[in-house]
Formats: sequence, structure tokens, C-alpha cells
Amino acid sequence: MRVDKYLWCIRYYKTRSIATEACKKGHVKINNASMKPSKLVFNGDKLVIRKNQINYQIEILDIPTNRVGAKLVDIYRKDITPKEEFEKVELLKYSKDYYRKKGVGRPTKKDRRDIEDYTNEN
Repeated sequence: MRVDKYLWCIRYYKTRSIATEACKKGHVKINNASMKPSKLVFNGDKLVIRKNQINYQIEILDIPTNRVGAKLVDIYRKDITPKEEFEKVELLKYSKDYYRKKGVGRPTKKDRRDIEDYTNEN
């Protein structure tokens, strides 16, 4: 089965065209090598899928004949993504919110002066 069709069948992507675009952009790797969307996948292959700033790592257990339900996905793949990948995303969320609240806008004159004072001291 083609890699883009496989990713669509096991519900990693909503449409097959989105899965094809991800393959073309190099977000999908088979056995640590970027591949075209038409590359065939087999049982035992390891995929690395970069999606939402997470490198999902899956191992192919079986090839589905068509798109499967969400409850049946684990029959066809084994998720071997390390927990550190999900922790990185949590750290990114906190690092973005440490200084300004979302939607507050541009820095004020006081903020600018504080920034200049901080950068001039170093």
C-alpha cells in the first residue's frame, strides 16, 4: 500500500491529499529516509511523522484494506513515540506565554524601556 494511503487509512490525516502533501514536504520518513507519497510500505516498517511539532514514531503491524474506524487503528500500527516528544510541546506552550498574554498587543513605552534597560545591562 502507498504510504499516503496508509496514513489516511489509519487516520493520521483527514484526507489523502493532506497526507500526500505531508509526504512531499518531507514530514513523513520511512526507516529514517524521506520518501515520495507513492512509496510502498510493508509490515515492520517504521514511520516518523512530523505533525503539530511532534515527531510521531509508529511501527506498521498490518496493512488495512480500506480506511478503518478509530477504535481499530491499534490493530494496524504500534505507537512507539517517546514521552519526551509530548513534553517538548508542553514546554513550548509555557515558553510562549511567559512574557505577554495572548491578544495584549504591542509592548508599551514602559515595556520598551524595561527591555532596553535589560539589554544594556548585559
